Amino acid sequence: QVQLVESGGGLVQPGESLTLSCVVAGRFFSLQSMAWYRQSPGKQREVVAKSFSGGATDYIDSVKGRFIISRDNERNMVFLQMNRLKPEDTGVYYCNRLANLFDWGQGTQVTVSS
Repeated sequence: QVQLVESGGGLVQPGESLTLSCVVAGRFFSLQSMAWYRQSPGKQREVVAKSFSGGATDYIDSVKGRFIISRDNERNMVFLQMNRLKPEDTGVYYCNRLANLFDWGQGTQVTVSS
């Protein structure tokens, strides 16, 4: 049973930064392609950033140039550095695999508001 624990969210003003962390309690983390997902109010959960097992990354257009996904395979962790935050980045952020999803963690709330 894999457990996902996200942290690092908070209330920030537009233009500020946050770094989210996710601990993946499970085996063979380095072989997993991971992602950060976002569920904004009134919207479906969407992938915002991907970290492929081979090292490549990908982002949705709205966060390109502002968000950076990274991982620490030794500590089974994945991070999302979020810069120049905008109100539309508000939502609950989750980490999970890209495919064959694990059970969702509790997520971490990010609120961007002046």
